[in-house]
Amino acid sequence: MRVKICGITNIDDALFCVEAGADALGFVFYEKSPRYITPKEAFEICDALPPFVERVGLFVNQSASFVNSVCKEASISLAQIHFEADEEFYRELEVKHIKVVRAKKEEDLDLFANEYRIVDAFVESYGGEGKRLDISWFENRDNSKIILAGGLTPKNVTEVLDLGFYGVDVSSGVEERKGKKDFKKVYEFIKAVKNGTY
Repeated sequence: MRVKICGITNIDDALFCVEAGADALGFVFYEKSPRYITPKEAFEICDALPPFVERVGLFVNQSASFVNSVCKEASISLAQIHFEADEEFYRELEVKHIKVVRAKKEEDLDLFANEYRIVDAFVESYGGEGKRLDISWFENRDNSKIILAGGLTPKNVTEVLDLGFYGVDVSSGVEERKGKKDFKKVYEFIKAVKNGTY
């Protein structure tokens, strides 16, 4: 199962997450977030990363041209679209993207069912609040294209490992404070996912 650590704001956290086994790192380009990072800061981190690490940029309510520009400037490999956008927006994107389903009800899990997607709990602030989804929603269904986000921690992530997700996405659950990762929690989270035990 793949692991994405989101809300990266500094090089030390980024390199530790990769060393611990993270498959992807997330950078928040949403200025209202306490985990916001500038494209220039993100580039300096991305430029120092080893190969084969997915570099994901999180965007909220921005134009396709803005997303394209930031991804190019910051060396982002995948745009995470954390808002409802129309088809024209996606046609104009010049970078690979992944959509986020901000689920309010079980039926929302069927949105973009043929695409790889991140499924997060709906919060007004667009994530990072540690709110969990009802795990029973995912039972007896195909979750192979879903990356689960929202309220995951080293202690509870083992509860979802047998549900067949493509990956898991964590931010606040492995933080010391908003924008700063707790290395022990990062290590324990990744170990739990990769080894199946906490």
